[in-house]
Amino acid sequence: MQKDLTRNVLKIVGRIPKGHLMTYSQVAKRSGSVKAYRAVGNILHKNFREAQKQLPLAEFRPVPCHRVIRSDGYLGGYAQGSQKKQNLLEKEGHVINNGRIVIPKLN
Repeated sequence: MQKDLTRNVLKIVGRIPKGHLMTYSQVAKRSGSVKAYRAVGNILHKNFREAQKQLPLAEFRPVPCHRVIRSDGYLGGYAQGSQKKQNLLEKEGHVINNGRIVIPKLN
């Protein structure tokens, strides 16, 4: 079961396009496990791209875990540190203020 969830999460997150975001909760829901948002965070934390820490799932290319944030707009954790996550998101065009994504107001 955990291996299936891991595969589903990595497939979903692997498809998030540059400049887009999903929440841990959205990923959990799409993976078929609505309440598994904490498990999603744990799975992504283990996705760190150092050979000795990689998940043993050869079919997955590096997964853009930095594109998954908390439902309240805060960035959430990141295996390489929150500053690295913030830098990657800013590079992709997101505005971050006090550790939180700034959502532009729509007219």
